[in-house]
Amino acid sequence: MPPSIHIDPARHVAPVDPRIYSGFTEHMGRCIYGGLYDPGNEHGLADANGYRTDVLQALKDLNIPIVRYPGGNFVSSYRWQDGVGPKELRPRRPELAWLTEESNQFGTDEFIQWCRLLGAEPYICLNMGTGTLEDALAWLEYCNSSANTHYANMRRKNGHPEPYGVKYWALGNEVWGPWQVGQMTAEDYSKTAYQWAKALRLLDPSIKLISCGETGFADWDRVTLKTLAPVVDFHSIHLYTVSEGNHDVNVMGPAAAEKGIEITKSLIELAKIEGKLTKDITVCFDEWNVWDPVRAPGEKGAEEHYDLSDALGEYKAVASWLNVFVRKADIVKIACIAQSVNVISPIITSPTGLFKQTTYYPLQLFATLMQGTALSLHVAADAPEDDTYTGPTVPPFVAHLSVHTPPAARLTKWIDASAVLSPSKTEIRLAVVNRHQTRAFDVPIAFGPDARVAPRLVVHEVWSPQLGDRNGFEGEKVKTVERKVDAWDGVYQCKEHSFQVLVFTLL
Repeated sequence: MPPSIHIDPARHVAPVDPRIYSGFTEHMGRCIYGGLYDPGNEHGLADANGYRTDVLQALKDLNIPIVRYPGGNFVSSYRWQDGVGPKELRPRRPELAWLTEESNQFGTDEFIQWCRLLGAEPYICLNMGTGTLEDALAWLEYCNSSANTHYANMRRKNGHPEPYGVKYWALGNEVWGPWQVGQMTAEDYSKTAYQWAKALRLLDPSIKLISCGETGFADWDRVTLKTLAPVVDFHSIHLYTVSEGNHDVNVMGPAAAEKGIEITKSLIELAKIEGKLTKDITVCFDEWNVWDPVRAPGEKGAEEHYDLSDALGEYKAVASWLNVFVRKADIVKIACIAQSVNVISPIITSPTGLFKQTTYYPLQLFATLMQGTALSLHVAADAPEDDTYTGPTVPPFVAHLSVHTPPAARLTKWIDASAVLSPSKTEIRLAVVNRHQTRAFDVPIAFGPDARVAPRLVVHEVWSPQLGDRNGFEGEKVKTVERKVDAWDGVYQCKEHSFQVLVFTLL
């Protein structure tokens, strides 16, 4: 029996938060310089302030609601004061995360202005490596204060009379990691972050604070949530999958994220019960992507050129990743793809233009179509040898779960899907990934007993005959194709290694 998809439009999970389609920019490789910021571009692609207008347009087409900045690992030795004021007076510093030099020609003011051009809210990550609480308070004052005080007046002197009103502030980045400047234990981080959170809220009670989590399934997450739940609004998770040259490992990676989200939800509930808290704490998955650090080392700019496999898999394997976020709409409220331009990103630039990688198109389809209310959905898989994957995964515990889990409940099915009820409540939109390299599936799609859909549907498909097809400056082999099916009979043929959003009209 082939895999089948069962949807009941009466069973709502939660509204899909548009913030799950957010972005991330870091001072790494060509993300900032030569990416979104390219002053003096000789081909007329930058505006008077140095922002690449073609990049802005490509990102606007993704409906990005929030952008995280300035890191990432970069932030843990960043002095924000170096990046404001007259550019000719800004110091050039050694950069310790990626072992480069930072010119500081792009800083807080440029980032805020760029976000406003993009139509996105800024999200700032604080330096909890070499930075102090005094530095953090000064940065918050510079951005948000309307008082007659030193850093607020510094912002005014720099030509920005009105406060920026930055809402989202992260308490450090990956402080648990040995690669991080200022690495801490979970206990030490929790004590420090608790005091930072108290002080920051004294200065601006309106801000939203994000605690530094790990993968969601690490003990770090348990320890930090137990302490920080009373003073934060979101708990962050970071996860990248590595394909190890194996398509199947690549496309099954999001199963680890899904399990991490489920575990984090339980840890949040436990922390709230123990702390007798009634407020909401949700997940901010503010770094996710597909990244092979051997193929694209960070210290060399991490410029991944993705093929169709990546578009269907985990990190930049956008489709399966975003299926997870939609399915977990009750707890995941923010997610930031890392990163926005050039660095493991959906957009690659040159001085003369840009191209959209294969991963751009699934992200665009989700951001434009998968809005509304997430629906409860089940993919039936009765024959594990045919309908589910049981090979190696990264991390390996996902494969172990699959072996001991009934086929119907496995996260590593070849057919992966999510569904939404459109904001107008007139359409059901179904995102489907066939993660199998070579096999097409005839997939029956069944709706709830009280739902009636029209016999026609619109299909938005990302597919190419060759799994290794890539896009480049010479042309884009992989992009979205839209077509109409006028006589749908209840079964949809999912091509091998394909992604599609099916739009059904409710009668």
